[in-house]
Amino acid sequence: MKRVSDLKEYALKKVTLVNLSEKERSNAINEVRILASIHNKNIISYKEAFFDKHSQCLCIIMEFADNKDLYYHIVAHQNNGTEFKEDEIWTIFLQVI
Repeated sequence: MKRVSDLKEYALKKVTLVNLSEKERSNAINEVRILASIHNKNIISYKEAFFDKHSQCLCIIMEFADNKDLYYHIVAHQNNGTEFKEDEIWTIFLQVI
């Protein structure tokens, strides 16, 4: 039996391929290849991808970002009129580089 702490959440990104040009379709496939090749603790991990014939979508399953993304935190600070603390900035900077 799995404990609650063992359960992970995932996010599903759906890319509709119907109205895309050949170049855009190729870019979508390349995105999957790039995501599958990256293994880093600071980057959301790719799990799998598949094509859904019914919706004509490329479906990409990824690890769920439970602490949101950087853009979310930037907008939250802007909306609250607050700033990042210096140690938060250094932590983010080191993760990015």
